[in-house]
Amino acid sequence: MQTWSSIPVPRVPGEPRPLRLFDTATGEVRPTAPGDTARLYVCGITPYDATHLGHAATYLAFDLVHRVWLDNGHDVHYVQNVTDIDDPLLERAERDQDDWVVLAMRETALFREDMQALRVLPPRDYIGVVEAMPEVVEIVAKLLADGFAYRVDDPEYPDVYYAHNATGRFGYESNYDEQTMLRFFAERGGDPDRPGKRHPLDALLWRMKRPGEPAWPSELGEGRPGWHIECSAIAHNRLGMSFDVQGGGSDLIFPHHEYSAAHAEAQTGQHPFARHYVHAGMIGLDGEKMSKSRGNLVFVSKLRAQKVDPNAIRLALFAGHYRADRAWTSDLLSEAESRLDRWRQAADLQAGPSAVDTITRLRDHLGNDLDTPKALAAVDAWAAEALSTGGNDTHGPAQIRTAVDALLGIAL
Repeated sequence: MQTWSSIPVPRVPGEPRPLRLFDTATGEVRPTAPGDTARLYVCGITPYDATHLGHAATYLAFDLVHRVWLDNGHDVHYVQNVTDIDDPLLERAERDQDDWVVLAMRETALFREDMQALRVLPPRDYIGVVEAMPEVVEIVAKLLADGFAYRVDDPEYPDVYYAHNATGRFGYESNYDEQTMLRFFAERGGDPDRPGKRHPLDALLWRMKRPGEPAWPSELGEGRPGWHIECSAIAHNRLGMSFDVQGGGSDLIFPHHEYSAAHAEAQTGQHPFARHYVHAGMIGLDGEKMSKSRGNLVFVSKLRAQKVDPNAIRLALFAGHYRADRAWTSDLLSEAESRLDRWRQAADLQAGPSAVDTITRLRDHLGNDLDTPKALAAVDAWAAEALSTGGNDTHGPAQIRTAVDALLGIAL
């Protein structure tokens, strides 16, 4: 699948800072320790609607991970999937009397446009589930053969399910108790009450063809994948096991990331799937999480159509810490637009204060679990001094422009 165009990332003067991130599995902020190539997997969209600010906040957070690693001299192998076949997509297409393939292509194209406008560095591999179907079938067949999966006792639809306790480690990523798991499983695409399953938490791997549904021929029988197995296949086949970071929104902690890790670990016999599991908080509007089911979405494309500068959108979302659930308001955007204007005025000066200490603080804060509020405050302080008292460092404004571009992805 085609990704979006990249943009150059300038080199920043001074000494980089290694990246430490909060790991959901251990509950601690720990150093990331990539080799020459840092390996990042971020779960992508199910393309049945436009990119909203909840999506944007997640992909911007991992764009910062990408940028800090680049600053540290790592090559970054970034992989992202597109869930271009799944129940929500089919349901939306049926509701709107649309072709599901056309709907997926249209919304994926819009997502790419939004990401490019937001200056998000693209993944090296951008993979749709439909094009990864042979990979999924291969893993499911192996899980069946090794006794980690089974077919439900249903002569009409003998779907394939993963035995959730196959590795003996199930639950290590989320650290949820079984009651919490069952609640989230039911709320987030699971089917705990499916007849014929051995346990309510066993997850669908391969759904046999139903009338009127798309399906693919395979050794498993004609059908299509469950949700979680796609990320196991796509990530493992491109990044291997124990890659550096698996990322997504906090609503993916369970079931999606728990199962994608469990599937890969059962298939390979290796642990862990990822060395860090990193999750971005939810964006709310009017006191509720922004989600398609609630219909309270603010779309990136609509903000762009209103001529909102995408750099201001980045700044508005960086005003809160990436792990925090936070609200989107018109005031937040107005404050970001004012901040962007101040930064640009200061960066346009012929001379200003030295940028050395500011760039050091910027790196320190981003390296400490992407502390963007403090990172923005460091640049605010430099801009305020530049605009109020000036300075005689002719390199300062250009160095700030370079650092803000490279590390925060903001074009001044």
